[in-house]
Amino acid sequence: MKNILLVNPWIHDFAAYDFWAKPAGLLLLASILRQHGFSVHYIDCLDRFHPNALKSDPCLRYGRGPYLKTRMAKPEGLKDIPRNYCRYGIREAWFRADLLSIPKPDLVLVTSFMTYWYPGVQATIRVIKEIFPNTPLVLGGIYAALCYDHALKYSGADKVITGGGEKYLIEMMRDDCSIRPEFDPHDLNTYPYPAYHLQRVISYIPIMTSIGCPFSCAYCASHFLNPKLMRRHPDAVADEIFYWHKIFGVRDFVFYDDALLADAEHHALPLLEKIISFNADLRFHTPNAIHIRNISEKLARLMMKANFRTLRLGLETTAFENRSELDRKVTEAEFKQGVAYLKAAGFTKDQVGAYLLAGLPGQTVNAVEDSIRVVRDSGITPVPAYYTPIPHTKMWSQAVACSRYDLEVDPVFTNNALLPCMPNFSWEVISRLKN
Repeated sequence: MKNILLVNPWIHDFAAYDFWAKPAGLLLLASILRQHGFSVHYIDCLDRFHPNALKSDPCLRYGRGPYLKTRMAKPEGLKDIPRNYCRYGIREAWFRADLLSIPKPDLVLVTSFMTYWYPGVQATIRVIKEIFPNTPLVLGGIYAALCYDHALKYSGADKVITGGGEKYLIEMMRDDCSIRPEFDPHDLNTYPYPAYHLQRVISYIPIMTSIGCPFSCAYCASHFLNPKLMRRHPDAVADEIFYWHKIFGVRDFVFYDDALLADAEHHALPLLEKIISFNADLRFHTPNAIHIRNISEKLARLMMKANFRTLRLGLETTAFENRSELDRKVTEAEFKQGVAYLKAAGFTKDQVGAYLLAGLPGQTVNAVEDSIRVVRDSGITPVPAYYTPIPHTKMWSQAVACSRYDLEVDPVFTNNALLPCMPNFSWEVISRLKN
């Protein structure tokens, strides 16, 4: 087994946009494979910089931006939704041509993300199987882990794996190739950098300083996906940032940790100090949200000095007195203090946003509107985040019981664009919340 193809699949949805999104896990597997002597090919079905895409729309050339989209039929059960359903990513003909341009692979690895994006995974696998019908195809990623039985039955993959894909690679290399791994799966500091250089354009770099989370929030599957919190050494993270900047000229870096600020004294603070010591022209973003409780006066000042441009706070709700069943991440006093530290450090309303969950089981529209007002009055930006029911979370059974869709039958019904658990749902309510 010498030639391995890795594929990032299409997205099928009512809307999708490149908000600092890259398949970091898949590209980490690419690096591990190359490190152990395998020939690796990578095809990104979401590639905004595909040569054919640039011919059709030169505006796709830089930074974040819209994916190409192709309108398609809506899934069964969603025909009445008054929005267009699309395939986001490269044209099918381009994908087929890219597949035919590479040597026949010995193994295909496909990743997955949102559970309700599985139709795009299905379509991607179907095309791969048409061109390489006898090549084993393995599906991993978030959908595969959270909806294992569904993926096994409907995805079209020959094998579905859960947990980190690197563990599968270790078994494959040991059993099929008699190769001893050069990294320790229990020590993130021994991993190679993800192979972001396999992308046509590196407009930004997602950075993971840790995996896992010390919290176990009712709406989140982080603890199920990564039961153990593991961290990289701050110096190792800083060295990776400087590597991508020095070798590839990257300026924008995106932290995707679930717990970037946990134990900040030994993790985030020394990392920020090391970044600042580079004295380089860098910009940082936190679209995955940071824990408000850990924002100190010193941390806020260092984030400003390090040039954090986009800060998102994991607030979720301002109903502080009733949130114990939801999460235990922050109190009202901690929220106000954290915001005060950020504003004192120089962060503006346009830079700092607080995520607010909308559409939770039993949540009223008035409760969401109240949270929006509280955040707006605090001097930062409210950012509604529509709730996605996720299997294996504490809230899943409650979501199943109250949803107007049968969530257990088909993951497509968990799409947050539907607000599947909102009572008295209407599109007018969605417009009101956005405004």
